[in-house]
Amino acid sequence: MSMLQFFIAVDVTVVNIALPSIGADFDVDGRALTWVVVGYTVTGGGLLMLGGRLGDLLGRRRALLLGTGLFGIASLLAGLTPTFALLVAARLLQGAGEAIALPAAMATIVLSFPEGPIRSRALSVWAAVASCGLVVGFALSGIITAHLGWRWIFLVSVPFVLIVLPAAVFLVKSDRPAVKDAAPLDLPGALLLTACPLLFIFCVVEAGEPGTPAWVTPGALAGAVAAGVWFVRVEARSRNPLLPLRFFTNRTRVAANLATMLLSGALSTSFLLFTFYLQSRLGVGPLGAGVTMLPLAVSLIVFSMLVPRLLGRWGARSCVLAGIGFTAAAMASIALLSALRADGMAMIPPMLLIAAGLGFGIVGLQYLAVSGVTEDDAGTASGVQRAADQLGGATGVAVCVGAGFAPALHPFDPFLVAALLAAVGLATAAVVAWRMPAPAAAADPQVQAG
Repeated sequence: MSMLQFFIAVDVTVVNIALPSIGADFDVDGRALTWVVVGYTVTGGGLLMLGGRLGDLLGRRRALLLGTGLFGIASLLAGLTPTFALLVAARLLQGAGEAIALPAAMATIVLSFPEGPIRSRALSVWAAVASCGLVVGFALSGIITAHLGWRWIFLVSVPFVLIVLPAAVFLVKSDRPAVKDAAPLDLPGALLLTACPLLFIFCVVEAGEPGTPAWVTPGALAGAVAAGVWFVRVEARSRNPLLPLRFFTNRTRVAANLATMLLSGALSTSFLLFTFYLQSRLGVGPLGAGVTMLPLAVSLIVFSMLVPRLLGRWGARSCVLAGIGFTAAAMASIALLSALRADGMAMIPPMLLIAAGLGFGIVGLQYLAVSGVTEDDAGTASGVQRAADQLGGATGVAVCVGAGFAPALHPFDPFLVAALLAAVGLATAAVVAWRMPAPAAAADPQVQAG
């Protein structure tokens, strides 16, 4: 399960440093290239709920094999594609494969360990692997692009897939579908859940582009709002809803997922700000930027090993608040250092703060988001948590980086604007986490640890 999480996490970031090479090969500009990143993230996040539901309907092992196989085929297609349009289509398929595989994998972990310190430790391993994959993706992208070519950033996933598929067959127990009714899948709900953030991100990205027609931005925003409203109506009427409205009766899970979206938006923004600062402002090459960010990967492992012990002593909510505080301190440091034009080594302290923020915040929120799950709703709860993480990250990048680096919107330093926007999201996340009720099934991990 961790290997699956690792190569999917790598694929989220590995494409970033290779984008200029992709654009040169296909003769496309930067605005078109953003969809290579955003299309994957939003499709993966938007369809994660459908993936979680498939795990409940088909069984976790079947969903795991289906999603992993689709991801592998799409990775091969992306690496061999002759056209840019086909590359974007392959990235969309990669997102769909991730959406099916990851909820099944996370549900397998959740149901394999009892609620309490043991499960929190397992989720910490899961989060550590994902975090390292995100950062290692930046380093691998520079090495692979420089020595093998950008196509190999996609082809490198194929050997991992060929290991995970047989391992899942032999190591994951066969399970019966948790839901036995024959009601059809909620495909309209899945499409609307994907269209809503996609239209919103399109609105934000196009707002900063010169020459954009005046009607495009408000039209995309209106479309995003309409898709969101329509999604709620579809879910209320569906026989087999993608996201049953009763899910929102659990205030702890709702608050945990909302805080996850806001925190993930700031964390994802920080990764891109590190990359942009090192390469665009300081002129460091892809290999140098990857090496400079290695302390972030190492510290993520350290914090992810430390958090499980503190989770049992402090409680999940205290860990979440600490993670938000660390992330806020990192964003303030990024803004200050960029204004001072500091060198690359000066970015290491904020990288350590980001690692602490991710280690404390995301692990604590994952624990709260799946508290009290059963066989019947483990896939749905896992899918919601992963969707909140990815959609929050994609939307946060679009808002913070998109608005921050759009000269048409403001005359200020883009790093300062992006950091301030992320800080607003973090402040909101802190309020949500502070007022979050304790889980009904287990009010505090410390109780179970004792």
